[in-house]
Amino acid sequence: MPGFGDIVQKAFYLGVGLAAYATEKAGGKLGELRSQIQNLADDMVAKGEMNTEEARRFVEDMMKQAQQSPKSSETPEQKPASEPRRIEILEEDEGETVKDSQDANNVDKLREQVLQLQEQLKKLQKSE
Repeated sequence: MPGFGDIVQKAFYLGVGLAAYATEKAGGKLGELRSQIQNLADDMVAKGEMNTEEARRFVEDMMKQAQQSPKSSETPEQKPASEPRRIEILEEDEGETVKDSQDANNVDKLREQVLQLQEQLKKLQKSE
């Protein structure tokens, strides 16, 4: 039966192995991301949308943002809530209802004007 020291040693090696694997995967993803950002910056330089110094700063800023921990960029709304979110139902103001009826009247007036203009256009086309 393996001793307690062997189990602790295996657990330690497992932790180190997992950390190394995670670092390798993250480094690969960051490398891919850096090349994509660099390609985007090169395209923007080629189009004249930015100069080379701006492109270099752009790539550096984007990489800094990518390397920041997800918790620092997480907003409070994204965190799981311990209780349901409250929803407040607001009733329409009477002023808005009056505004809606005015808008409907304006739409009707515009339709009438369009019809009149269409009739005038037909008359002009017939007279030619």
